Amino acid sequence: MSKTGYEVNFDGLVGPTHHYAGLSFGNEASTSNRNHVANPKLAAKQGLIKMKALADMGLKQGVIAPQARPHLPSLRQLGFRGDDANVIRQAMTVSPSLLSNLTSASSMWVANAATVSPSADSDDGRVHFTAANLNNKFHRSIEHDTTSKVLAAMFNNPNHFVHHPALPPVAMFGDEGAANHNRLGANYADPAVQVFVYGQQFLGGDIAPKRYPARQSLEASQAIARLHGLDAQRVAFIQQNPDAIDQGVFHNDVIAVSNQQVLFCHEAAFVNQAQALDEIRRKMAVIERELIAIEVPSNRVTISDAVATYLFNSQLLTRPDGGMTIVVPEESRQHPAVWAYLNDMIAMGTPIDDIKVFDLRESMRNGGGPACLRLRVALNDTELQAVNPHVLMNDRLFERLNQWVDSHYRDSLSQADIGDPALVQESYEALDELTQILQLGSVYHFQQ
Repeated sequence: MSKTGYEVNFDGLVGPTHHYAGLSFGNEASTSNRNHVANPKLAAKQGLIKMKALADMGLKQGVIAPQARPHLPSLRQLGFRGDDANVIRQAMTVSPSLLSNLTSASSMWVANAATVSPSADSDDGRVHFTAANLNNKFHRSIEHDTTSKVLAAMFNNPNHFVHHPALPPVAMFGDEGAANHNRLGANYADPAVQVFVYGQQFLGGDIAPKRYPARQSLEASQAIARLHGLDAQRVAFIQQNPDAIDQGVFHNDVIAVSNQQVLFCHEAAFVNQAQALDEIRRKMAVIERELIAIEVPSNRVTISDAVATYLFNSQLLTRPDGGMTIVVPEESRQHPAVWAYLNDMIAMGTPIDDIKVFDLRESMRNGGGPACLRLRVALNDTELQAVNPHVLMNDRLFERLNQWVDSHYRDSLSQADIGDPALVQESYEALDELTQILQLGSVYHFQQ
């Protein structure tokens, strides 16, 4: 008899230093909004509204704490000296761009925090986490140490959870986490097929993008599959279309999203797409499940439309009533072709029978949509009971976090503002209080 399974979405809480730095080459939304004035308070509240709405739908929802920024240890490692205020002033004088990198709130996009393999898929029957090294971007490459500590504080029972350190920080093992990982099956507590999508093979591969970097390597994906003890009969490695990467599809989750047996993707998402989907079908036959592929044709939605609206950076959610909802950003509703396709898809009788729209403009302008903001963790009943309960969304936590945001966050933050030494104190005080709310312990460097 199958155990009861849940897909729990753990959303990243937007940090108090959220600003538009345009740091992510290859992410066109990020670079096009560089130097605009951001609203950290609004950004955090937009994310909390989405979390609470999904919890109110009867779904399991959690929250992941942001990183401590500005990251003073990195500034000191790079030669800036003195007390905190002097370090900030020196960095702002010498290199505002460097300070911006080390003040980024990019950890909000926890789809890049780690790759997660449920216990039903691993050879030791435990849930495995590998923190992503995010080697391709400096401002994100410094996240994985704290990410590991935060995840270990959330999933802190070694009988059920295993935490692996990030892979070696080199391009050959470039790893951007769950944004390039799909899991296809049925009951979340049963074995499924894990699909790893990579942008480039470094050893022996000759297909790669020309304009923008491939952030996920085949070698990294293969290493994670080994670390997690996955069965090769239920693992597929598929290459992302390099032409799509060169059009701004920097992660697989900008061109495809999956849930249970459904894979929703653009027709130009993968290299040799027909063969790739056939491989997934063969793997799914092992678990006696059928792949339901919904391929969006280019004559309905172009890749540039998909990038502009984040149609595929959506969430596919199985509701308690068994139906499937797609969560999209407001930008998808505002685009006539994308919105028409979504409504036609619902009318066609696909498993996706409902659309929910959220205003996530603060995140979208920085290059991250609904799927970027969440890390999916499939758990059975026993494992869910072993999760730190203080990170799971409910009415009380929603109210408490909104009060916390009101107390600590600014409603305006520009590039010039990151040179304000007071921002360090504000941010660290906020996060120190947050660790108490979520009962994470001392996960930040300034708490040691």
